[in-house]
Amino acid sequence: MTRFLFAVIVSLVSMTATAKSIVVLGDSISAGYGIEVSQGWVALLQKKLNEKGASHIVHNESISGDTTAGGLARIDRALTLHKPDIVIIELGANDGLRGLPPKLIKSNLAEIARRAQKAGAKVLLLAMKIPPSYGKRYTDLFDSIYPQLAKELGVPYVPFIMEDVALNKDMMQADRVHPNHKGQPFIADRVWPQLLPLLK
Repeated sequence: MTRFLFAVIVSLVSMTATAKSIVVLGDSISAGYGIEVSQGWVALLQKKLNEKGASHIVHNESISGDTTAGGLARIDRALTLHKPDIVIIELGANDGLRGLPPKLIKSNLAEIARRAQKAGAKVLLLAMKIPPSYGKRYTDLFDSIYPQLAKELGVPYVPFIMEDVALNKDMMQADRVHPNHKGQPFIADRVWPQLLPLLK
């Protein structure tokens, strides 16, 4: 092994040892459904972190179609595997689309957040919305989950992360559910201001 190669390996090991870890636990919105993963908002977030000189490595533990129950079943493995400093939770929409009880959705999200906090990670909650066709009472109960939980757990949250995207057909895929590559930067920019304080 040459001295140069040895130095490179030592440098890489050192960087890995000092780098902080961020886990994104989400569904199709974070998994990059229908687009190249490199175009997704999670990948763009990593790019933004790199540009800002942050040492954080983002691990995308998102699965299309996942629910809060699925996230709860997976969080322990993600915490053990990545030992994150920050956990970003983007779940709940699929629960809502299935008409699951808001109390159950909130309970699952709360347990995910508590397990992350117990492991020493800071938590950032990303809010989602469901179509008004589910009725005002249900949609109001669903919408209230995220601000209530953020207040109860003392964690920051980002109001509806697709606020500037969901109603813009140029930023949505043909299914009108998932953002296309044009909408992804807007999501990353919406998450960034709430994530920034947690990086310090």
